[in-house]
Amino acid sequence: MAEHIVIPVLISFALSVIMGPVVIPFLRRLKVGQTERVEGVKSHLKKAGTPTMGGVMILTSVIITALFYVKDYPKIIPVLFLTVGFGLIGFLDDYLKVVMKRSDGLYPGQKMALQIAVTAVFAFYLVRIAQVPLVLLIPFSGGKYLDIGWVAVPLLFVAVIGTVNGTNFTDGLDGLASSVTVLVATFFTVVAIGSKSGIEPITCAVVGALMGFLLFNVHPASVFMGDTGSLALGGFVAGTAYMMQMPLFIIIVGLIYVAEVLSVMIQVTYFKKTGGKRFFKMAPIHHHFELCGWSETQVVAVFSIATAVLCLIALMGV
Repeated sequence: MAEHIVIPVLISFALSVIMGPVVIPFLRRLKVGQTERVEGVKSHLKKAGTPTMGGVMILTSVIITALFYVKDYPKIIPVLFLTVGFGLIGFLDDYLKVVMKRSDGLYPGQKMALQIAVTAVFAFYLVRIAQVPLVLLIPFSGGKYLDIGWVAVPLLFVAVIGTVNGTNFTDGLDGLASSVTVLVATFFTVVAIGSKSGIEPITCAVVGALMGFLLFNVHPASVFMGDTGSLALGGFVAGTAYMMQMPLFIIIVGLIYVAEVLSVMIQVTYFKKTGGKRFFKMAPIHHHFELCGWSETQVVAVFSIATAVLCLIALMGV
């Protein structure tokens, strides 16, 4: 039992910790520093120049660890594919932004086209090769599944791309995306072990990689994950949920991701409709709380505690 649960956590954690002192100075030499918005939270201006793209540490740790188990656990392939696929989109975006100095990175159309392409390959693999039925486990139903027929396919695209972008928006404070996602990954690990789903080595690998990364990412962060990390983690969450037929549970355990996306959508819509008024002091919502006087560590602690409680509630719902 310990072999496919404890060992992947330890391997991934060790890789992540070992890579820190090597990758961070390398990123610094490449001058892949974070740029901060001048009109943003003033306390963030001192972060300018902190190396970003640290997500390569998470991604590399997860890939290496997963490769040890892929022969015995073929079900981790679609989850690994979605994690790496979105991680590569994030890497490309980061690379254009910070190395090539193209301020926007990938253009929105390019980013969306790549996200749709990766999701399409995942959907095809899931249905045709892994033969996972697109039915949804209903929370608190005592194990009942919802079959919505062909609507499940467009829903998959919305759920995957929505989760990925929610995770991306969550990555705005030191340790926030890492802390929230390590709890979500732990929840999926517990369910994967309990249901013998065969994907636990990769959920454990993500837990280990994030614990290692957090050593360098907690406030004051010496590295940020960038889109490389946040998009990869979003892909992991969505892929895992779909492999276990649990996308409805993302709304519970990933409520922070949902709130982050909604806050941006509400802000943009309200801004356009009212001719420049703001609904929140700043979006995504973690910045709103900062501008209300919360410290960065307070926001991270509260969002993490909320996620931990939501994961416990979701466990009861399984």
